[in-house]
Amino acid sequence: MHLPAYARPPREFDITRRFVRFREQREDGFVEFDFSIGDPALSVELVMPLRDYQSFCRANRVIYLTRDEGALLDLDQSKWRYGQPGLSD
Repeated sequence: MHLPAYARPPREFDITRRFVRFREQREDGFVEFDFSIGDPALSVELVMPLRDYQSFCRANRVIYLTRDEGALLDLDQSKWRYGQPGLSD
């Protein structure tokens, strides 16, 4: 399974494409998520209160990654991080 076209990086880096990968909503009301600009494989981990997370996502007009898309990103990163044999492009 491959990432859908909108989640794959374009030939040119496009700073208008913003991605969010939801990780967890904690018991204390904070949301953990990954935020990317241009390429969902290059992200920062952020934590903020739920309302701020919702405002942040609206303001950045994000594309939400699905769990399957997140799993594919993890698989691809493990290939590079751990050099696991047998993983292909």
